[in-house]
Amino acid sequence: MVDTAAPRDLLRFATAGSVDDGKSTLVGRLLYDTKSVLADQIEAVERASVDKGMSTPDLSLLVDGLRAEREQGITIDVAYRYFGTPTREFVLADTPGHVQYTRNTVTGASTAELAVLLVDARNGVVSQTRRHAAVLSLLRVPRLVLAINKIDLIEYDQAKIADIEREFTELTRSLGFTDDAVQVIPVSALVGDNVAFRSDNTSWYTGPTLLEHLESVPVDGPDADAPFRMPVQYVIRPRTDELHDYRGYAGQVASGTVRPGDEVVVLPEGHRTTVSEVRTADGPLAAAGAGLSVTVLLADDIDAPRGALIAAASDVPEVTSEIDATLCWLAEKPLLPGARLLLKHGTRTTQVIVGALGSRLDTETVSYAAAPEKLEINDIGRVSLRVADPLPVDEYSRVRTTGGFLLIDPPTGNTLAAGLVGDPLAAVPAAG
Repeated sequence: MVDTAAPRDLLRFATAGSVDDGKSTLVGRLLYDTKSVLADQIEAVERASVDKGMSTPDLSLLVDGLRAEREQGITIDVAYRYFGTPTREFVLADTPGHVQYTRNTVTGASTAELAVLLVDARNGVVSQTRRHAAVLSLLRVPRLVLAINKIDLIEYDQAKIADIEREFTELTRSLGFTDDAVQVIPVSALVGDNVAFRSDNTSWYTGPTLLEHLESVPVDGPDADAPFRMPVQYVIRPRTDELHDYRGYAGQVASGTVRPGDEVVVLPEGHRTTVSEVRTADGPLAAAGAGLSVTVLLADDIDAPRGALIAAASDVPEVTSEIDATLCWLAEKPLLPGARLLLKHGTRTTQVIVGALGSRLDTETVSYAAAPEKLEINDIGRVSLRVADPLPVDEYSRVRTTGGFLLIDPPTGNTLAAGLVGDPLAAVPAAG
């Protein structure tokens, strides 16, 4: 049996930070130093930099593609960039720094395996740093990098950098990050210190450059060790005499690993069976891990239509019509109790009624405040939901893929909120 399930060496990561901390310059530096931009793009940046009276190329122009945001000197949307080195390929989500664009940070970090959080070395950890760290913890981003930027402007002061690292470590520990999941790197995106190349100006720093860390950090995916889950996307029934009994269930493995012989359960119905074969267009597999799109064949003739979930029988998600969740509200129109919306979970969409609104996360103080009358754009709050059709769900803190969902506006089809089953920030205290 041929095993083609080896994961592609790809790292999805996001950047976040306050306005003017240098995110766009840092991303531009990564693209420039990894030779991931074309010569004509570099020439255009050099001309634009000269027009702005700059003596060195403004590498942020490689990232800030919208003319309006370049003129304002800010990034106002999530910009996805793709680049690679001989070691690894990367998908980068560059998120905005303004408070009012918290929703964009949620979007960019929702699929990230790592986040690079920037601070200005002159300012250290500020309220926006805490806000972004809380959102990254909420979304269960597995690993963090604190990039202490603009170290050239503090004359590479080791003591000041150590103070920033100490304060940030206290913050990440309070949010549930372990010390081995957090890496602190002093950099200067403008000069290039410790971004792709080690700097002679920080001889006291013995850790990796940012690029070295991105190339070497484990890429297991956030749900690689979680129990097996696969939402059924499509039922395959080849119409030939030879294969008239063939029925395959196609979808992307959301978490865990599936192998022939594994006992599984089809939800929400609850039918149990075993996996007889796992295959792709290239042939059968010995195993398939999270992120791989496959067709699963079952030993028994079981009804598993689109929207069903095939899960490990040894660890079954709860099937429920009542969901306690955390919402990141993304829409201009506020959310009120009693709203009737659509909920998309995996490959299934069902009607939902919003119940009571619980506490709202104050991202300024990283604590829970009293329940609001409504959720406004960028608010993060607890809610109770009642769905028309029972859904198999996991706590988001345990399995990101089957613990996440979207709320959709029925008339327009627009996404209104990103939802997380349970309370991923359960340890965060209430505001005093």
